[in-house]
Amino acid sequence: MANIKAVFSKLKFFWLAVFFLWIKTYVLYKVGFRIHTESLLQEFLLFFNPLSSAVFLLGLSLFFRDRLRNIMLILASLLATFVLYFNLVYYRFFSDFLTWPVFYQTSNVQDLQGSVFELMNGTDVFLFVDIVILAVVLFKKKIPTVNLKKREAGIVLATAVMIFTFNLGIAQVERPQLLTRSFDRELLVKNIGMFNYHFYDAYIQSQSNAQRAFADSSDIIEVKHYVDANYKEPDPEKFGIATGKNVIVLSLESLQSFVINETIEGEEITPFLNKLIDESYYFDNFYHQTAQGKTSDSEFLVDNSLFGRGSGAVFFTHAGNEYNALPEILNEEGYFTSVMHANNKSFWNRDMMYQSLGYNQFFDIDYYDVTEENSVGWGLKDIDFFEQSIDLLKSQPEPYYSKFITLTNHFPFELGEEDRMINEYTSDSGTLNRYFPTVRYMDKAVEIFFERMKEEGLYEDSIFILYGDHYGISENHNRAMSMFLGKDEITPFDTIQLQRVPMIIHVPGLTEPETIHTVSGQIDLKPTIMHLLGIDSKNDIQFGSDLFSPERESFVVLRDGSFVTDDYVFTKGICYDKETGTDVEQSYCEPYFEKVEMDLDYSDKVLYGDLFRFYGENKQDAETVEGVTS
Repeated sequence: MANIKAVFSKLKFFWLAVFFLWIKTYVLYKVGFRIHTESLLQEFLLFFNPLSSAVFLLGLSLFFRDRLRNIMLILASLLATFVLYFNLVYYRFFSDFLTWPVFYQTSNVQDLQGSVFELMNGTDVFLFVDIVILAVVLFKKKIPTVNLKKREAGIVLATAVMIFTFNLGIAQVERPQLLTRSFDRELLVKNIGMFNYHFYDAYIQSQSNAQRAFADSSDIIEVKHYVDANYKEPDPEKFGIATGKNVIVLSLESLQSFVINETIEGEEITPFLNKLIDESYYFDNFYHQTAQGKTSDSEFLVDNSLFGRGSGAVFFTHAGNEYNALPEILNEEGYFTSVMHANNKSFWNRDMMYQSLGYNQFFDIDYYDVTEENSVGWGLKDIDFFEQSIDLLKSQPEPYYSKFITLTNHFPFELGEEDRMINEYTSDSGTLNRYFPTVRYMDKAVEIFFERMKEEGLYEDSIFILYGDHYGISENHNRAMSMFLGKDEITPFDTIQLQRVPMIIHVPGLTEPETIHTVSGQIDLKPTIMHLLGIDSKNDIQFGSDLFSPERESFVVLRDGSFVTDDYVFTKGICYDKETGTDVEQSYCEPYFEKVEMDLDYSDKVLYGDLFRFYGENKQDAETVEGVTS
């Protein structure tokens, strides 16, 4: 014991660095990430959890000798600070923490530069104050070097492990089966700490990578049993109503439902979409289900009726998988399939992923005339994009399935004065203020697109699917959002409700438009589109169901394990009454827990195991698998 005390007493400079990193991490939890706790035990865990990783990470420097040891200690502190800072910048927009698969997305960095700078703040320099203090103490005060044996350094690391074991034990009491909820990253950070979460995430990613190697054909049979049991028959009156028609899918960047039928200073934010809704099928309880892959996640959900990854982006991590995607199915039905998006083909790894999904053609930036005059923010303005896309659309053989991905309404929501049709909002959030003019511009662009479709004689022979791809306003702007919505605060319940995005199915000549209130999500679009085109999806592996099916359950699962029904919202471990927004006994939400877990687990099993490779080499005979499972 005396020897252990001696080890600790002669490492004063080390413990000063540990103290700085520990307290800095906790303050960042509260101020930067705004992590909320609901009990003294949760607050204790939040305060205590940075200690073990601080001791461990900085303790690695103790294996160096003499003066180099203290220099490495400062460098380790600097590295840890950068980890905190990168998470902070990422969190400011995505309201999420970094994961290892995000680093696969390095090809996106150049296009993201403007957004990253927007997320930086002058006060961020305070994160590095302790590093400066440590450097001054080391070089001005002449910290004496001490003799330290490797065994003594090992004692420090062992201490870190004991602290973490104690931390984890309490966390497991507070939240049983904590480590099974790898998709709930805030829960993990809150309980085991930022750095320990990153270590655990690395372990989870290695496990998921191993799943493909150990998967076999029996796995897809198990999944097929599950999806067959949950299949919903289509509405016979709507099945095939669009047979042979062209399908136009508009992925509307960052469009959330809270702007629909709302005004700024008396001016409608989305006048055209408001009018289109009155002439269409409109789903007002439709949720995006994306995670860190954002727009690419929404594409994956729509094309596959599978969930994206809980971390990173499928478009990067699993572009080489086999899929039974909507474009490939439509190819077999005689459709020409394409994507139109005036961005670099490698962004989100689309050039590779679209091949795996079966698209015939990707009209990327090289097919558009993009100049400084017709661009803003992320690239070609939406009005120019749609105008230039008309000729590309006409060049395709019919019938076709074409997806358009807009750009202008993208964070940080930049727009020239000449393109503003409504004024900015006035709040303490520049991001929210700028959001409304760019939404209005996008609405006008869609209106012009519809007008051009009519002028070119393309409108009557098409159906139109329009949906918001993901949220545009993150939780970082909750105070301004509460002001716009006239609320005292934005609760976790409100946050889930703000994940609703517009979803419109417009069929020219529709005589009975309808607003449909079924709770639904992007995962439901694939079977819905197939059934509208008269294509049976019963033999398909899908986790959504036809939005028009009279058998469908009004229910949606979000990627983080939250879910919504007609009556309840469950998120962050709390069950809310949907009508009042107040928390209720968890027993009201418990009947749905098993389905949520199985939907996410089986979908992940298909993805990580690359199970469609067992679905027939060319996926031409789904009934073979059906026969095996029956």
